[in-house]
Amino acid sequence: MKYDDKVKNRMKRVEGQIRGVLKMMEEEKDCKDVVTQLSAVKTALDRTSALIVSKNLEECIREEQANGESAEAVINEAVNLLVRSR
Repeated sequence: MKYDDKVKNRMKRVEGQIRGVLKMMEEEKDCKDVVTQLSAVKTALDRTSALIVSKNLEECIREEQANGESAEAVINEAVNLLVRSR
């Protein structure tokens, strides 16, 4: 699968958020603030995972339809990926 710039930029933002959390820890910031930022990182990762799976699902279904095959297995695999990522 080819990953577009939007997905890569999302991951770069997550990377920046993680660096920010590490800096907060080094500066001994309040626990509540650190946990809030960790929650934001988790949400960003969850959304990025969902975006990647949905893009992949879209591509796979198009391929299956072009080959005249059922897309049911592809959809089931995508759902399993999303469940595992939780």
